[in-house]
Amino acid sequence: MEQTKLKIAVIGVGHLGEYHVQKYRAHPGVELVGVVDVVRDRADEIAQRYDTKAYTDHRDILDRVDAVSLAVTTEMHFEVAKDVLAKGVHMLIEKPITYDLSEADTLIQMARERDLVLQVGLVERFNPAIVKMMPMVDNPLFVESHRMNLFTTRGLDVDVVLDLMIHDLDIILHMIPSAVRELHAVGMPVITDKTDIANARIIFENGTAANLTASRVSGKMLRKIRVFQPDAYMSADCGKRQLTVISLDNQKKNSHNFPEVTTSKEQYADCDPLNDEITAFINAVIKRSAPVVTGEDGRNALRIALNIIDQIEKGCQNFSPAF
Repeated sequence: MEQTKLKIAVIGVGHLGEYHVQKYRAHPGVELVGVVDVVRDRADEIAQRYDTKAYTDHRDILDRVDAVSLAVTTEMHFEVAKDVLAKGVHMLIEKPITYDLSEADTLIQMARERDLVLQVGLVERFNPAIVKMMPMVDNPLFVESHRMNLFTTRGLDVDVVLDLMIHDLDIILHMIPSAVRELHAVGMPVITDKTDIANARIIFENGTAANLTASRVSGKMLRKIRVFQPDAYMSADCGKRQLTVISLDNQKKNSHNFPEVTTSKEQYADCDPLNDEITAFINAVIKRSAPVVTGEDGRNALRIALNIIDQIEKGCQNFSPAF
């Protein structure tokens, strides 16, 4: 496999799936075998645009590929993903991994038994502002995230927790190596019949608190995670791909004999997180190594997301143990 191109297809070529097609088509180590979509006209359109073959049934392509990206609607993830893994095909599955924890467990177990790469498409883990911030995180006291989007008709098969907040849940769970102790959440529908605005407060066993807000009916875009820890304040702006770090310089004192405060700001303009995500998947398949965002990572983010959704639906007003 190291000496030949990986044979890859994309299953589900809507708005996001087409971006996957673009990245694979441009990758020198990949042969784009085909695209799959249940809508024949869409499959034909994308196949013609990217000079590949069109299919309407994913089962027709699985014997011809080494790996796939799965970007069908979430309600179809489990059934299609089972077929993919059963055929011994590596898979990059868009978030959320499934709607259901037991289904996620089944996919993880299938991949493990077959020694397959199962990567979950939580693309913000590849945002350069997050990548640069992660090594600096050290025993944070408080983490705050805001993910606010303008309303679009995309992603409406799930609520805002599984659509947007799950990115920040994944980042924060990866950042804080501690179990969740308490969870409190509120939310409401605004335009759709599902939750469009949500807020969650999470307390971890080590004492760290995280506050997450997500909205898909905002007047402006905002994607920012702030980390407060004893020696620094960090702000990762995922939208602008910018990292700001304010820290204490204990080697320098001001006129009042307090440590001086230093500020640094880095901009990462020339980057493509989705391309980095897909490149990481390709490398994991070639090397048979664990992906950056594992099936277990996707399952962990889903677990907390489902607890948040449950609390919103029940209208909980008080903190209580989540697990």
